[in-house]
Amino acid sequence: MTTLLAGPFNRVEGDLEIWLDIADGRVTAARVNSPLYRGFERMLIGKDPRDALTITPRICGICSISQSAAAALALADLAGAEPAPMGAQAARLLHAVENVSDHLTHFNVFFMPDFARPDYDARPWHPRAVERFTAAQGGAVRAAIEARARLIHIVGLLGGKWPHTLAIQPGGVTRAPTLRDRIRIEADLRAFRRYLETQLFGAEIEAFAALSTPDELADWSTGDAALFLEIAEDLALADLGRGGGRFLSFGAYPGPDGPAFARGTWTPEGPAPLDPSRIVEDVSHAWMLGPAAHPSAGETTPDEEMRASAYSWCKAPRLAGRPYETGALARQAVHGHPLARALAAQGGDVHARVAGRLLEIALTQLLMEDWARRLDPAAPCMRAVRLPDEGEGAGLLEAARGALGHWIRVEGGRIAGYQIVAPTTWNFSPRDASGAPGPCEAALVGAPAPADQPTPLAVQHVVRSFDPCMVCTVH
Repeated sequence: MTTLLAGPFNRVEGDLEIWLDIADGRVTAARVNSPLYRGFERMLIGKDPRDALTITPRICGICSISQSAAAALALADLAGAEPAPMGAQAARLLHAVENVSDHLTHFNVFFMPDFARPDYDARPWHPRAVERFTAAQGGAVRAAIEARARLIHIVGLLGGKWPHTLAIQPGGVTRAPTLRDRIRIEADLRAFRRYLETQLFGAEIEAFAALSTPDELADWSTGDAALFLEIAEDLALADLGRGGGRFLSFGAYPGPDGPAFARGTWTPEGPAPLDPSRIVEDVSHAWMLGPAAHPSAGETTPDEEMRASAYSWCKAPRLAGRPYETGALARQAVHGHPLARALAAQGGDVHARVAGRLLEIALTQLLMEDWARRLDPAAPCMRAVRLPDEGEGAGLLEAARGALGHWIRVEGGRIAGYQIVAPTTWNFSPRDASGAPGPCEAALVGAPAPADQPTPLAVQHVVRSFDPCMVCTVH
């Protein structure tokens, strides 16, 4: 057996290293290292609770609206308040725009350029992959960046700026959209639909959203989605990166009628409710001190000695003692989409995770169009919310990459505790006290690792299929 340090990885947000044990040309074990400690949770201690709305979005420039929305929900929960219904509607739209933009960037800029590499030049699809997905030059890459810029324009209209908008507050949003804003938002969404239907899917998005079986998905023959499916079939990506088969979602886009995508857990045995009180962050293999605890009682105390039994700054969140995968595939499997559940039934894999994001792009576009039509310029978008001097609150929602939770504790009008569990904290967690690996570590077992590849291509495909955001992972 040999040991290989894979990384640092390009086209991954933040710092990531992975130790691989390799025997007979395949990975037998993996240890994922998040090597950068940042300390955002400690920065918040002693601050006014409202400062969380300013500080937490700066954890990341990719998913800053997700962080902002989670902080606002945590403060609303602390106050026992609910946002104005139209404010919640606008916040949904803001958040969905960011999540769809993230999915689009992952597919075109982070994931697909791997297949334009010379390593695959003998494959029949390689010339088309080069034409469409060569980094910074491919036709699909350029079209996606242009479409994303037009879509993000909606954030400017509703939120003032992106990233790090302060528009989302515990009581709603700070700016009520005008009739002119609604017309412009609908125009931006029509432009994005044209991009999806001429480039990504090559057909009506309703048709892609209606796919219900893997066979129907395999028969999809248009757009860049079809090229991905052809590549996935040729390289057997459905057999690569198999996960543990446990999925969770905190519920996406909360509103007066509940979340647009449901909260819960799902395994091939079926769905189950989610009890957030059973979440524990294990630190047995993290360079963190303190006992394993629920995030509401957790702390962020770095182990400056960096004990030998640990290998990452990332904690290991577990639900009822088990690791869970989170992300678009998990979200849609929990929500009950038949295609997502069929794809997840094998435990999750590279093909399933990417297909889950494509499916969610189509589904979320339909939601955004509906939410934009229902924006009412005459309705109030904000309620006054008074924060108490003592109490606790939690904000649970879904970022593009999966389940995101903020837990706040206030004493004497100041933040006494703040803990954040991000999607990549779940997916790229180290082992726990029982030795159970995190989802990515488990998915890497069995991946081909030829001796002539310093960072094996299959390992890169598995890692990028999770779309990791390492700057969100360690706070």
